[in-house]
Order: sequence, then C-alpha cells, then structure tokens
Amino acid sequence: MKKVSLKDIARMVGASPSTVSFVLNGKATEMRISDKLADKILKVAKRENYQPNNVAVSLRTGKSKIIGLVVDTISGNFFASLARIIESEAEHFGYKVIYCSTGNEIKKARELLGMLYQYHVDGYLIIPTEGLEKEIENLSVNRKPLVLMDSYFSGTNLPYVLVNNYQGVSQAITHLIEKGYRKIGFVCNDIPMIQMQERKRGYLETLQSNNIPFNKRLLLETGYKDPEQDIVQNINTFILKNKPEAIMFAANYLGVYGLESIKSLNLSIPGDIAMVCFDDHEIFRLFSPSITSIQQPVEAIAKLAIQLLMQQLGKIEIKDTVSQVEVSPVFLLRNST
Repeated sequence: MKKVSLKDIARMVGASPSTVSFVLNGKATEMRISDKLADKILKVAKRENYQPNNVAVSLRTGKSKIIGLVVDTISGNFFASLARIIESEAEHFGYKVIYCSTGNEIKKARELLGMLYQYHVDGYLIIPTEGLEKEIENLSVNRKPLVLMDSYFSGTNLPYVLVNNYQGVSQAITHLIEKGYRKIGFVCNDIPMIQMQERKRGYLETLQSNNIPFNKRLLLETGYKDPEQDIVQNINTFILKNKPEAIMFAANYLGVYGLESIKSLNLSIPGDIAMVCFDDHEIFRLFSPSITSIQQPVEAIAKLAIQLLMQQLGKIEIKDTVSQVEVSPVFLLRNST
C-alpha cells in the first residue's frame, strides 16, 4: 500500500499543502485556519493513517526527536538496565533513543558519534571512551546538548552523572577491615578512565587511613580486552601466590570471573577467602553464599541524566540545578564476608 503523503491529504481536502502542514503541526489557530477546515484535515489524516516523513520534518525543523545513547556494551547488566530506563524516561518527553555500543574502542566511538551527528540527533548521552575528549568537546562547542554518564574527563565543564566510585570502594574495604581482614586483595582492569582510577584510589586510601600498609602484590590489574580464560588464570595465580584473606573485585564481570577462579581452586567463601564486588549482578544474589556488593543506583543515574539533557533541550526547567552529579552507591551486605 502506498504511503499517504502530505500532498495527498491536501488534495483530498481541497487545501494547500502548507495549510495541511500548519494544522497537523498544531498551528491552525495561530495561522487563522477555520475550525471546520482544521477538523476536516485531522479526520482525513486519521482515516488515511497519515504518518509524517520524519526525515523531512527533521530537515525542516532541525529537530529529530531522537537521542543518541553511546555506551561501552549493551550486554552488561549495568548498561542494559541504564538503556532500558533511559528509553522509558525519554519516551515521556516524546523522544526515541538510538543505541550505539563502542566496545571501548576509540575508532568505533568516533565513527558512531559522527553517524549520530549526521542523523541530526537532538541530544547525546555518552559513556565516554579514552581519547574521545576532542570529539565530545566539539559537540559542546557546536551547542549540542549532551550528558556524560559513568565517567568523565578530568578538568571538564561538561555535565555528567555517575556513582561515587571512591565512596563505594571505601565503604566495602572498611567493611572488610571491620570484619577483621587485613590482607585484602584488589582486582581491577587497566582502563585509564576516571571511574576505575577512583575505585583504585578508594582501595589505597582506605587501607592507608586504617594504618594497613599497601602491598603491591595484592593489587592485580587485568587487561580490559584480555580473554576470559586469561583473566581467570591470572586471578588463579594471584590467589595462589599471594593468599589474600579477602578480595574486592572492581567490576562485576571481574567478580564473575573471580567466582569461577575461586571455584576452580576448591576454595570456600568466606571460609577460605572473603569476597566483595563493585557493581551488583544477579549472579551475586543467586550464588551460594550470596556475594556482598556495591550497587550502582541505575535508575537514579538514568533519570538524572535525562533531566539534565531535557533541561538543555528546553523541555524542563530546574532551579538551582547542579550539572555534575555523583550519586551515592548502595552497600548490599550478603554472606560472602
């Protein structure tokens, strides 16, 4: 079936295309179009199931009603939940969301931002990748509404929303110390972005503030892009060689690999080794014993990011708003410590 165009509607009602356009865009009264004609146009458009050409509308108005969401990966629990809530919140304001996954690869991230720019998206929600500073700053210079999530570039004035990574790790390490553990291992990755650096700083400074000397052998930094089997083997070696009393994993995927490692070594939790992980995962809740975790308040992060973006788009007005927000994490005490 041929799609009905605006010109088709105009021909059916005996009016000009511009008159039909004014009515369908809610400007009948402003343009002094009679109620009778406006009603006729709306009825015919509904009967014929008229759908506006979004590309044409975008070119004419400069607005696409689309938000570009750029994340590391959609497969991760945190990112998947974030995307779902953002889509729901954006819909309240009449926006659709285009998802893009960078895989934490700078070349791909640049290509995706370029694509979204060509698509004339109205705003950007970005989980930044190392090396993407220039491209993101260019969006800001060109007055493109944007909000960074999960991470940011130090020294930036750009709006961002993320969890307080330092606070979350410090809370977990303090808990382990209060439980009597002193030989506490920390497993992180080599991503140089602020979120991982803050988690590492939380570990080091909390040990220091509790008069526990830092032992560099108890810090394992894995390659973010290393294969799973390599990371599990590195954790195996780390545990066997250094015999930590407790381990904190700085990301939930590392915690899952940690469970695999501990199981393969026939160690019991928390009998042989205690465990806590940053960023909760459903596996941690279902595992026996359940794993103590630091939960990122995904819903709060998503809603705040949308609010900051909608404010830039002129959809809402917030008095005394703060454009750079760190949300407090949630400590989930379970049975692994």
